[in-house]
Amino acid sequence: MIDRALNQKTARTLGFEAFLDLAARLDCAGVEPRGDLGRPMFDGIAPDLAGRMARDRGLRLLGLSEVYGFNVWDAEREAQICALRDLAEASGAETLSLIPCVDGRPVLPLAAAMARIARLFEGSPVLPLIEPIGFAASSLRSKRPLAEAMAEVPGFGMVHDTFQHAISGEAQLFPSETAMIHISGISDPAVPLDDSGDARRILLEAGDRCRTLAQIRALREGGCAGPLSFECTTAAVWDRPDLEQAIRASFGLIEAALHA
Repeated sequence: MIDRALNQKTARTLGFEAFLDLAARLDCAGVEPRGDLGRPMFDGIAPDLAGRMARDRGLRLLGLSEVYGFNVWDAEREAQICALRDLAEASGAETLSLIPCVDGRPVLPLAAAMARIARLFEGSPVLPLIEPIGFAASSLRSKRPLAEAMAEVPGFGMVHDTFQHAISGEAQLFPSETAMIHISGISDPAVPLDDSGDARRILLEAGDRCRTLAQIRALREGGCAGPLSFECTTAAVWDRPDLEQAIRASFGLIEAALHA
């Protein structure tokens, strides 16, 4: 079985404890709690208790999400990164996610921004992950510049998002640099495979147009062992009355394809 994981965005209407229970029933290895769902991280539960609640269910806190615009460097951004790092340390989370600016503001050169961030993680067990975003206006649209910067500034991991990869136009994968795989799909032929599709990402179906299964297979064949975490972005998923069964079926589709 693959290392199943669940990003809280996929089940955002559930409280933190119910979210953990869902992930445990789905045989997930771990979860990615979020602090951008209109309520506090862990629903305000103390981070040490939140971590214990996850571990009591056999779950790892794989990562906390997220700080947006990490490469727009200022005092506010530094404070946000430090605050999320402290939450990760207190809860026992393994990583945290950093998202590049996509709104056209001036940004630091990637390696320079990463060097400043790396200093914030000296002595910390938490690994900062950077996720390229495939939007046309993204300041980090593809993974190659990130892989090159990671070689220059160690101490980071890469998130491969199957939707973002599909819309970026980038062909190359970087399995050895990839620590986490975010998975979702687009099946509706009326949904454009561009920035506008980001808010309509669903569970994986046989008609997926992002070639998600091919991406996962190639990453695995290249040696990437990172967990596969569903990150869906639409109420068409999180409001489903059969959400648990639907997620289970999507994980089954992936596992069947990998073992074919």
